[in-house]
Amino acid sequence: MVKKKVISFISEKENRGSIEFQVFHFTNKIRRLTSHLEFHKKDYLSQRGLRKILGKRQRLLSYLSKKKRVSYKELMDIRESKTR
Repeated sequence: MVKKKVISFISEKENRGSIEFQVFHFTNKIRRLTSHLEFHKKDYLSQRGLRKILGKRQRLLSYLSKKKRVSYKELMDIRESKTR
């Protein structure tokens, strides 16, 4: 059910430059890098890349929370339901 909601959310927007899509894309990248770093603990370049992506996503979420409160709440609902 959650995947359908995420997919519909992404396909609704279809604007790959939108903030919502970028946050969603960064979240997927973060998950991939985190799983990669579990096996390759000394991959320092990937750790640096992960930190950069985390910072970008945090800045986008901060902007989104100030400018588009409704979209921010939708993203947080998707994120919370996906982690449970």
